[in-house]
Amino acid sequence: MAESLPEHDRILQEIESTDTACVGPTLRSVYDDQPNAHQRFMEKLDACIRNHDREIEKMCNFHHQGFVDAITELLKVRADAEKLKVQVTDTNRRLQDAGKEVIAQTEEIIRCRVQQRNITTVVEKLQLCLPVLEMYSKLKEQMNVKRYYSALKTMEQLENLYLPRVSQYRFCQIMIENLPKLREEIKEISMSDLKDFLESIRKHSDRIGETAMKQAQQQKTFNTSLQKQNNINYGRNIHLGRSRILESKNEITLKRTFEEDDEHEEEVLTAQDLVDFSPVYRCLHIYSVLGDGEIFENYYRKQRRKQARLVLQPQSSMHETVEGYRRYFSQIVGFFVVEDHILHVTQGLVTRTYTDELWNMALSKIIAVLRTHSSYCSDPDLVLELKNLIVVFADTLQGYGFPVNRLFDLLFEIRDQYNEALLKKWSVLFRDIFEADNYSPIPVANEEEYKIVISKFPFQDLELDKQSFPKKLPMSQSVPQIYIQVKEFIYASLKFSESLHRSSTEIDDMLRKSTNLLLTRTLSSCLQNLIKKPHIGLTELVQIIINTTHLEQACKYLEDFISNITNISQVTVHTARLYGLSTFKDARHAAEGEIYTKLNQKIDEFIQIADYDWTMSESDGRASGYLMDLINFLRSTFQVFTHLPGKVAQTACMSACQHLSTSLMQMLLDNELKQISMGAIQQFNLDVIQCELFASSEPVPGFQGDTLQLAFIDLRQLLDLFMVWDWSTYLADYGQATSKYLRVNPSTALTLLEKVHRGMKDSSKKNNIFAQFRKNDRDKQKLIETVVKQLRSLVNGMSQHT
Repeated sequence: MAESLPEHDRILQEIESTDTACVGPTLRSVYDDQPNAHQRFMEKLDACIRNHDREIEKMCNFHHQGFVDAITELLKVRADAEKLKVQVTDTNRRLQDAGKEVIAQTEEIIRCRVQQRNITTVVEKLQLCLPVLEMYSKLKEQMNVKRYYSALKTMEQLENLYLPRVSQYRFCQIMIENLPKLREEIKEISMSDLKDFLESIRKHSDRIGETAMKQAQQQKTFNTSLQKQNNINYGRNIHLGRSRILESKNEITLKRTFEEDDEHEEEVLTAQDLVDFSPVYRCLHIYSVLGDGEIFENYYRKQRRKQARLVLQPQSSMHETVEGYRRYFSQIVGFFVVEDHILHVTQGLVTRTYTDELWNMALSKIIAVLRTHSSYCSDPDLVLELKNLIVVFADTLQGYGFPVNRLFDLLFEIRDQYNEALLKKWSVLFRDIFEADNYSPIPVANEEEYKIVISKFPFQDLELDKQSFPKKLPMSQSVPQIYIQVKEFIYASLKFSESLHRSSTEIDDMLRKSTNLLLTRTLSSCLQNLIKKPHIGLTELVQIIINTTHLEQACKYLEDFISNITNISQVTVHTARLYGLSTFKDARHAAEGEIYTKLNQKIDEFIQIADYDWTMSESDGRASGYLMDLINFLRSTFQVFTHLPGKVAQTACMSACQHLSTSLMQMLLDNELKQISMGAIQQFNLDVIQCELFASSEPVPGFQGDTLQLAFIDLRQLLDLFMVWDWSTYLADYGQATSKYLRVNPSTALTLLEKVHRGMKDSSKKNNIFAQFRKNDRDKQKLIETVVKQLRSLVNGMSQHT
């Protein structure tokens, strides 16, 4: 308890001595102390308050008498103050009356001096305002005469130099308020002029592009002429007089070239002549002065990008005519010629980066458009004109600094389409030539006709040259025509390869590849289709083989022809070769196969009209009529084969004989034929004898010995076996290499023997007169049955062995 009292005194001292805002922490300490500390603190506080009240009361009692004395003295002074006030008022009245006249004079002087000062001030202000008014009047006049750039300069002077001097006047405020409006008006007018300019260049783009492309083409023609002229001048090295003549001619030619070029330059207008570029310069300057140059640049570039998209959008029917492509290219060239002009005559409006970006975008679109529309072109002439337009288009833009390598790469794609169109066109030409050909050797009545044919086709034959006129060339009329058309194709393919900025080696390679396609695909296909046509007979097939042989031999002349027009030697390592050799070989093989097929078909036709009486008792004593007709046909047909290569004729003859032998064998072994008499066997033997005589007569030269007769050996041994009835020898020697009937198969012999056996049975039933005959027949039938059993055992043994 005693400890808390000093603590309360300390708290009361802090409360009395500190600021009111800081009392809170002190009071909080009262509550944070011991229990009932608050009550003790309040008692201490009340005691402190009573002490202060007693001190205040003592102080008031001490000063009370002094206060009463001061009030008494103040009341005495009041009377003196009243007197002083009366005296001061009287003095003031007299002074006011005396100063009225002085005041009046003074006010008059002040008024005059104020007027004088105002006049001076007005003069000074008017001197400041007059230049402002004059400049503003000048500004209005410039606006009226559309000198907007000068008007902006005048506004700048007004704002920076004149108006700040008189800015406090109302008319100046009106001027200041009008200047932004005038600027906006100038911006709107200049922007309107720019829009008219953009519309103008959009309309004139095709004309500008056409002009630029003409100039580029003329420049290229001039450079080519100049290069040729230099080459001529370089070759002047023979005689002085001749040299002078050539020099004078060259000078005249060169002068004419320059004069023609000058005339073209006078006739052809430039982009500046076709379009007034002043609006874009003026608008650029105006926006630059106004500080909105970047806004103007963005607007200009945005509008030009929109125009670029419109220019790059082709018409749907563009691929139908060359004029559609020409208009498309002219518009694009005109667009970029204008951009190039703006790039070089302005600073910052168009940058090289911007034009390159715009060109790359346009180039991708152009390539896509050309790739799509060129695919619709089936006319090679139109594709060639398109290629020439693309070359001029690329050369023109390359002259303005735009990269065009991708366009020349595209031309290689279009070149493939051009070649495809050419191949289709030449396919029709080849078909027409083949259809119009009579497939007979070319007759020449005299030396003149012979030279005409030789001039069209490289043909040499020393033996034929020794013959007198009239004579016949081995090939038919289609051969020189095909050769001429192949050369025309090479010329047509060369036209596309020109001006592609490629080396002679590359052009030579392209020509050879195109020619290879023509030979291996188009001409080969036409030949194959021709060979397969049903109306093409054996004579025509023989002539086709002869034709392909001569065309194959002419391929080396085509290679020389390509080398001559490209100036590339054939000994060059990378020079491609023509594949005509394989093409014509394939066609020849196909024709040979067709000859074999048609011969077999003709043989089948004769076989089908064979009318054997398989039950005849005796033969007619002569060969069947159908077979003699067939042999005569084969004999006449093989006479036509004299111009064919020996192996072809021999193969055809062997194939025909083998097919005839096979057909006759099948006729004997036909399942529908149930029985055969020995008379029919004898008749069949006579027919086979005629076949063997035909084979031995050497219908086609070149066979060694009896090679051709071996085609009928199977039939001969089979028929001999039945004619001689030599079954004991056949069965005894079977399986031996020296067997007389080595080519007779047991199953074949069994089949035919069974048919003969049935024929004998049927014949014995019909001829049932003499018993002796019946006994002979019975013996023969028993022999046949024995042979049949033995043959069946041989056949079964062969099947088990197999």
